Amino acid sequence: MRLLVVEDERKAGEFIRQGLTEAGFLVTWMSNGLDGYHQAMTETFDVIILDVMLPDIDGWRILKSLREAGNQTPVIFLTARDSVTDRVKGLELGADDYLVKPFAFVELLARIRSLLRRGNSTAIIEELKVADLVLDIPSRKVTRAGKKITLSQKEFLLLELFIRRQGEVLPRSIIASEVWDMNFDSDTNVIDVAVRRLRAKIDDEFEQKLIHTVRGMGYKLEDESE
Repeated sequence: MRLLVVEDERKAGEFIRQGLTEAGFLVTWMSNGLDGYHQAMTETFDVIILDVMLPDIDGWRILKSLREAGNQTPVIFLTARDSVTDRVKGLELGADDYLVKPFAFVELLARIRSLLRRGNSTAIIEELKVADLVLDIPSRKVTRAGKKITLSQKEFLLLELFIRRQGEVLPRSIIASEVWDMNFDSDTNVIDVAVRRLRAKIDDEFEQKLIHTVRGMGYKLEDESE
């Protein structure tokens, strides 16, 4: 499941991103409002965690613009503004929840999961499948042709990203941002090494290959037999 975090405070953003990643989510963190709005309008997310007090455009305006554009992605406001007036304003603008800073991470996690259970998100999927490759999201288990495959946390997140965007060529910069939350450095081969390790686990022992290199562009996962 993909989450967008829009939070300008670096320590808070890193804390939220790390915690949600460890909880099994694919997290995109943007540190200003305009970039956050652009991400929300151009990518598909299951939940948006949105700060109100941002340096360029406040969370109120971002949410209002999203809803006016027809974007109904569930939004949780995460802010130090704790007055009843602010809470009511957020909910009236179309927020799905409102959490006041400082907060307990377990409460944020519980609220995200509660939103997902409501059925407002199109990506509440417990199992992802391509050909004979199956990901069980809740248990974090992977099988291919009935054979259990053991993946590290990053390998699982990488594979989940590939499957959720199957058939789409993913450049290294997108993979680095989505899975490692880092800017891609053309001098490092971390992405290529990670893909090679993942490919060794899910493709090498099988006749049908699912992970494909698109020369000069990136990688994609696709069942080419279809």
